[in-house]
Amino acid sequence: MILKELLSATRTEEVRGNVQIEISAIEFDSRKVKAGTLFVAQPGTAVDGHDFIGKAIELGATAIVCERIPEEVENADVCFVVVKNSSKALGELASYWFGEPSKKMTLVGVTGTNGKTTIATLLYKMVRKMGKKAGLLSTVVNYIEDEAVASTHTTPDALELNGLLKRMVDAGCEYAFMEVSSHSIAQERIAGLDFDGALFTNLTRDHIDFHKTFDNYRDTKKRLSDQLKKSAFAVTNKDDKNGLVMTQNCNAEVRTYSTRSLADFKAQILEEGFDGMLLQVNGQEVFVPLVGRFNVSNLLAIYGAAVCLGFEPLEILRVLSTLSPVNGRFEAIRSPKGWTAIIDYAHTPDAVENVINTINEIRKAGSKLITVVGCGGNRDKGKRPMMAQLAKHGSDRLILTSDNPRDEEPKDILNDMMAGLTEDELKDTLVIEDREMAIRTACMMAADTDVILVAGKGHEDYQIIKGVKHHFDDHEMVKKYL
Repeated sequence: MILKELLSATRTEEVRGNVQIEISAIEFDSRKVKAGTLFVAQPGTAVDGHDFIGKAIELGATAIVCERIPEEVENADVCFVVVKNSSKALGELASYWFGEPSKKMTLVGVTGTNGKTTIATLLYKMVRKMGKKAGLLSTVVNYIEDEAVASTHTTPDALELNGLLKRMVDAGCEYAFMEVSSHSIAQERIAGLDFDGALFTNLTRDHIDFHKTFDNYRDTKKRLSDQLKKSAFAVTNKDDKNGLVMTQNCNAEVRTYSTRSLADFKAQILEEGFDGMLLQVNGQEVFVPLVGRFNVSNLLAIYGAAVCLGFEPLEILRVLSTLSPVNGRFEAIRSPKGWTAIIDYAHTPDAVENVINTINEIRKAGSKLITVVGCGGNRDKGKRPMMAQLAKHGSDRLILTSDNPRDEEPKDILNDMMAGLTEDELKDTLVIEDREMAIRTACMMAADTDVILVAGKGHEDYQIIKGVKHHFDDHEMVKKYL
């Protein structure tokens, strides 16, 4: 592709050099640069891509997109393109490079603290059961129709993202459902995408290590609905205090959902057990094999989005009744001894509280709840004591353990969690650093109708310790000690 044509996709501040050159690839990682590459230099939190412009030129880059031209390379025989925001430019250039695939499908983004994976995944499964071709971009796994593609981030980088969307278009997909993380919005990974709909789930404390303040976190999430076109739709959670804030500046059609007040889409639980719920959704009864009030909200978001996409309400409910839980999201494993283990991805204070409240509403009188929970390393430290406190107050027995310590010492993370408990609470709290031993202990303690909650990792099948990835799966551990 000729550089001049490619640059039509983004706003430039200055162009210095020949724009009629042929571009063979776009890269933001200088190590991947080859002859004919357009290198996009992005400022980052750990490293600055501008420091690698010289390296990219040595490897054959013929054009550079940057926010400033370093003095040591300004006379190099390449075309320099100066932009205001190179991360945003990368997203726009990537979209154009791959033929603007998001404009050739119905693209729906899902954002919020909790529920993104469940909503995006079940929407993908629903439209496929309705005979439509669809793709999924999620934390657990990406799908191009029924082809699974490994997922490394909640939202991929702009090049990978648009590459996956193009593959969906090539496979004939009419719809794509996508988890949109706050990081991806802040880092402009979704720049250049054409969203036809956006869903907001809820907003609780998370990623404060990255966003610094809750207000920054909220305002970043809000940018998804702010960018919607008039012909799009936004479905927002009226039960969340930030639900209507998310759509204040939205040009699209706004629809609401609620379990507690008047809304476009509303529901209530008629009956509930560990095998599912009987719901009333907009006046119609339906049994769904999912559990928990938080899942009622998730299902309403799915129902609302499907209605906005033009599907028939009764058909939506029929298909909802056939959908199973997403891997690692309130998954129940039954023991031959009678007790039940729940595997859940809950890794924020709000998510831990929600899943514990749900279990406590369902479990039989006289049964005990044994909770196994940890916190990830190199992440928001402020939520650690909060998660321990909420887990302790909602459980009969609490076992604190490791999650993904990453580069931190597991004992330091556990000490941060223990800081949320009183001396009396610490006396009957078990602290077992080894996660397998913690799960084994919980299984040994459980009896009859007790419930074990293993929280924090859900679908993840690994632990990261000192930068090394080790295989570890909560499901496997629970089944091992059944």
